[in-house]
Amino acid sequence: MKIFFIFLLISLFLNKNISSQFAPAANQPGTTAIYKDSSVIVGWASKCYVFRGWKDINDTSLGKVTYGTPENAIGPADNNVVSLGDSGYAIIIFDPPLQDREGYDFAIFENAFDDYFLELGIVEVSSDSIHWVRFYNVSLTDTTEQIGTFGSLNTEKIFNLAGKYRVLYGTPFDLAEVVDSPYVDVNNIKYLKIVDVIGSVNTDKFTLDSEGHKINDPYPTQFETGGFDLDAVAILNCETNFVNDIDIKLKIFPNPTKGVINIKSSFKIEKIEIFDTVIKLLSTLIIEKNDCSLDISSFPKGIYFIKITFANKKTLV
Repeated sequence: MKIFFIFLLISLFLNKNISSQFAPAANQPGTTAIYKDSSVIVGWASKCYVFRGWKDINDTSLGKVTYGTPENAIGPADNNVVSLGDSGYAIIIFDPPLQDREGYDFAIFENAFDDYFLELGIVEVSSDSIHWVRFYNVSLTDTTEQIGTFGSLNTEKIFNLAGKYRVLYGTPFDLAEVVDSPYVDVNNIKYLKIVDVIGSVNTDKFTLDSEGHKINDPYPTQFETGGFDLDAVAILNCETNFVNDIDIKLKIFPNPTKGVINIKSSFKIEKIEIFDTVIKLLSTLIIEKNDCSLDISSFPKGIYFIKITFANKKTLV
């Protein structure tokens, strides 16, 4: 059994049955967004190839998108992008290869002008450019009505899809999530693929998430900048989940875990409480120290929240 967590949200994906919410928009409590000037960024992608998609995959007579060049996706995030178009994709080559470290390993930057107009992408990695492994992803956006060309999405209904955050804020990914795949070596990741989501829900061409849901995002986008707009890919050296309280530095790892979560804090932890999705308290632990380990391997499948109370009575949920 694997146990994933997002910030202080712990998700037990034994059967990958998701019914809850995910990390919110940039600069909100609990976000995983990484700003372009964050100290956890240690480098930027330096080689990119782009395979253009359509302005509208259901009307290929309109042709393919043309905006930007692959060079626009190289170096730091700067809102200078290359557009992928419907079903288009970009391949980033890492030299030296990425290695799995504690916490997030890379972050992908798109250029959404606010927290709501989001164009999404599927993320895959490879060690040999032949065998690709897709990051588990979820879209809980309602599919009974098409998100229009300039429609809005809720970040809290999106998990592990690039483009979740607005311009200059990257969506992070952890190679540990694919560690059990026989097709890649997480300590030798040479290639990253970002595939534009076909956001249509009412035509015969669409994109499914890992749960089999149609992914609903702005459609159609029948212009030169249509589809996912790749700004940059950051390389991270990150062992921490992100908190907004600058007085407390907190590390929670590994992510994912097979049952034990390690917590390290710069401030003494007084109490840890674990809740289910209806906010029913399941467990309370009195810690009274900075570091601890939690064995949650016996928990039933589902999604859980963890609340940490520090000795100074500040809390993080």
